[in-house]
Amino acid sequence: MDVVRIFAIYVAAALGELGGTYCYWRWLKGHGPWGLAILGIAALVAYAVVQTYQPQTRYGRVYAAYAGVFLVGAMLWGWLVDGTAPDRFDLIGAAVVLVGVVIVLYGRVLFQAGA
Repeated sequence: MDVVRIFAIYVAAALGELGGTYCYWRWLKGHGPWGLAILGIAALVAYAVVQTYQPQTRYGRVYAAYAGVFLVGAMLWGWLVDGTAPDRFDLIGAAVVLVGVVIVLYGRVLFQAGA
């Protein structure tokens, strides 16, 4: 169940960070009302709070693994919100990054069985 919880927290964090930076960016570039800036800041604060719910206690490891989830989320955001579809190199890179996320989070458990 920890895997599902960790994944859900990462997805919620990515939505908060991506949504927050996108809202603030839109406002700052002059494409939206000032309320977008406030919404963006609130989403970024929510992102920071959500990350604290991770069961892992080592911040560096949690954030390193999250960076991979964020990368994939940013590609999906660009595709769904901005209409920029990922190409095969984006998809290959995302797959490699997600393998890295699994190794960072679970490599110790997966590879200790054979040691």
